[in-house]
Amino acid sequence: MHNSKIERLVRVNTLSPIIMTKYIVRSMMADGGGRIVNVASIIGFTGYSGLAAYAATKASMIGFTRSLAREVGSLGINVNAVAPGALETDMADMLDNSQREQIVRRSALRRLASVEDVANAVEFLLGDASRSITGTVVTVDAGNTA
Repeated sequence: MHNSKIERLVRVNTLSPIIMTKYIVRSMMADGGGRIVNVASIIGFTGYSGLAAYAATKASMIGFTRSLAREVGSLGINVNAVAPGALETDMADMLDNSQREQIVRRSALRRLASVEDVANAVEFLLGDASRSITGTVVTVDAGNTA
């Protein structure tokens, strides 16, 4: 991967969320609390051949999430992340049948997760039912990493 692409990947996946969070947390502090949900990836846990730079950015989001949860928890701010695996998207449609089947076979549920599955996890983490959950990474991968 060319240096400029690595730098762009780090800016988009790591630096931008951290800087954006800095400003959002200020507003949440003034409001007396809030919820933050970062987007990581199972690749941040597992790694994947050919995706080392991407894996590094997603692993950094996991560390950022856990550390920030400790830093701002006393202010009433919950910080969590979702870590999607392979999802049923147009990108997955570009996989050849053997690649897709390999992912499905590794999955405990024998399918790909959907975008809606990830959205439901985010919605849960943003809601009152998750008021005692912070510093957690919710994996949404149909059991791929189980």
